[in-house]
Amino acid sequence: MAIDLTKFIVRFIEEARDHLRRLSEGLCELEQHTANADSVNALFRSAHTIKGSSRMLKLMPITNFSHQLEDILGLLRDGSRTFDAELGQVLHRAVDALSLMVDQLDQQKNPSHILLPDDGLVAQLQALLRVESADSLVTKSIERVADTVEPTVLLSSLPNVRAEAAVVLPMSAAEAAPTQLKTSDTVRIRLTKLDELLSLMGEMVSSHSRLRQRLHEAQQLSYVGRLSTTEQQALHSFRQALKEDVQHQELQMNELLDKALLMRMLPLSIVFEPASRLVRELGQSIGKSLSCAVSGSEIELDRQLIDRLSDPIIHLIRNAIDHGIESPEQRVANGKSEVGKITLSARQDAGWVVIEVADDGAGISLTDVLEKAIRKELITRDKATNLSEQEIIDFIFLPGFSTSQMITDLSGRGVGMDVVKSIIVDDLHGSISVETTPKKGTVFQLRLPMSLAVMRVLIVSSANQQWGFTAQYASELLTVATKDLLTVAERQVIILRNEFVPVVALSDLLGLSCPEASKSNESLLLLVVRIRHEKLALIIDHIEDERDLVIKPLPPHLRFNQRVSGMVVAGNNHLVNVLHAPTLLTLARKNRHKSSTSEANVTVHSLAVVAKHILVVDDSLNTREIEKDVLEAHGYQVTLAEDGVDGLHKAREMDFDAILTDVEMPNMDGFTFTAQLRQEERYRHKPIMIITSREKEEDKRRGMQVGADAYIVKGDFDQSNLVATLQALLA
Repeated sequence: MAIDLTKFIVRFIEEARDHLRRLSEGLCELEQHTANADSVNALFRSAHTIKGSSRMLKLMPITNFSHQLEDILGLLRDGSRTFDAELGQVLHRAVDALSLMVDQLDQQKNPSHILLPDDGLVAQLQALLRVESADSLVTKSIERVADTVEPTVLLSSLPNVRAEAAVVLPMSAAEAAPTQLKTSDTVRIRLTKLDELLSLMGEMVSSHSRLRQRLHEAQQLSYVGRLSTTEQQALHSFRQALKEDVQHQELQMNELLDKALLMRMLPLSIVFEPASRLVRELGQSIGKSLSCAVSGSEIELDRQLIDRLSDPIIHLIRNAIDHGIESPEQRVANGKSEVGKITLSARQDAGWVVIEVADDGAGISLTDVLEKAIRKELITRDKATNLSEQEIIDFIFLPGFSTSQMITDLSGRGVGMDVVKSIIVDDLHGSISVETTPKKGTVFQLRLPMSLAVMRVLIVSSANQQWGFTAQYASELLTVATKDLLTVAERQVIILRNEFVPVVALSDLLGLSCPEASKSNESLLLLVVRIRHEKLALIIDHIEDERDLVIKPLPPHLRFNQRVSGMVVAGNNHLVNVLHAPTLLTLARKNRHKSSTSEANVTVHSLAVVAKHILVVDDSLNTREIEKDVLEAHGYQVTLAEDGVDGLHKAREMDFDAILTDVEMPNMDGFTFTAQLRQEERYRHKPIMIITSREKEEDKRRGMQVGADAYIVKGDFDQSNLVATLQALLA
């Protein structure tokens, strides 16, 4: 059955005009010399989006022209061309020509009525591209992969078309007939009106904190003296009545907000179903047999998130098809089915939705990613040796980064993964994690809130100021005695459920001076934040509040500060900055690297020690990294493994001089891992140390029985003892 493309064209026109506005504003910034690299990246992405969306709708005049504009902006982004007045005039004319083409489409809704730009402008654009290379026009070298995609996949890029249809239902002639006396149980309402209602509800919930502040002030009046008994009783009655009114209003507001949110909830099938068709058709167009498994598509999200999810999902699918899934011949040679599999799944986790895009392909080549990062001068070769696996994977989210050897319609422009991170993390207040296994595949996990209308925010104080954290990052709160902190690799840590967790003062990460009184406390209040598999314990002063609040974006002149993701309004109309926990973790990690590098520079070791290769096996990323820092600071070469199975695999692939292992790990525990190693001829007499939080005597005896040479309890952990023990075993 043929699909009417009119409604998709209407949506394309709206989105194209938004991107054209951004292009015009961005060019003005370039002319005024106020633009930066991020601004140029944004211009490139806008042109890229117009090109991709128009191609899916077969609007080829717009596609071809926006493609040329994209290529010129790509030269600016890569530094191959510098911006000048002449180039600015040509780009402005190109944006104006695109706007005119979109206006023509808006008037006729028919691609055949779109007039091509004048030949002079087209010639100017082609001349600009020929400056770099006479045959570098990407428009002549790219195969028209998307031309093979049927119109049915258009839903993947225009999800809220169906969302609007779910609210605004057109009546058929029969339904509108005068003989129909029955009243419909639905009403027609514009989605913009519904958005305004939700926005107002969010503001009401946020402003409710001011009423709670009034209640707090009324309670403080109880301590005012010189009141008669009658006056005190009257004040008590007033305070009690106010408290009940506040609580009753809060219940009603929360119920009203929940009902209003349900009106805007839509199923993930709006994104998943078209995406599954896109998998098969794109695979077919490039000669790869693909299947797509979908689960959890019935889970509902706020329409605001559904609208924005399409682009990240499509980018991840295209990335999996081009980079992840091997050719049928390679898959058969690797013992796999020649049909590659991509899985789209979703599940609820408390107030969050977890979406996974997985493939059973070759996995991400960390070596290729690292080499590309070195070639692009993102990191030096010396510093690259100290990066963790997660830090290497993070490179793929940088603008313009791609390991593809050839530019195609699917990949190679470096415009995909940075879009995914920008939308998921910055716009939707979510998080991304990546798990990859060589020859087995890659899983991208997106964790998103159910709604953006309001979010749960924890407000804390540090250095006499208030700061907010969204609930997704706040893992737990605990109080520890200062004397119980351990010093490992020149930094403080605590042991939390068999895991080393670094401890850093929030004021230090924010560059604020902390009162001396708080530094001398005998106990510390710690907020443990969790980002993917890493944890960081932040020293704070107090917990101020926790509630659902509206997160407001930062004003344009403050958006350069990556440590702050937005603001909320607390009691007394006080603005509180909401901190971006992943950025804080990055800052702490940089400080850690500086510390470990400094320690390594002042430590002198013999060449014999430097040559020793140690395998560290622990399921906690924090613990692995801390033990690695300690060992590398003393001149050892360190390889990390995340569990016993991974450790056994690496031990058989490489030759190690000693092994450090935890006990409690998934897949294979440390006792079994040690026993397995002792059956290997190479490791029959190599030193094996167990480092664990288990301190019972039977555990120590079992460790000795399976062949461990040393047993160190994490609660008694001392880095000098660890190094001394290792040196004694290796002597």
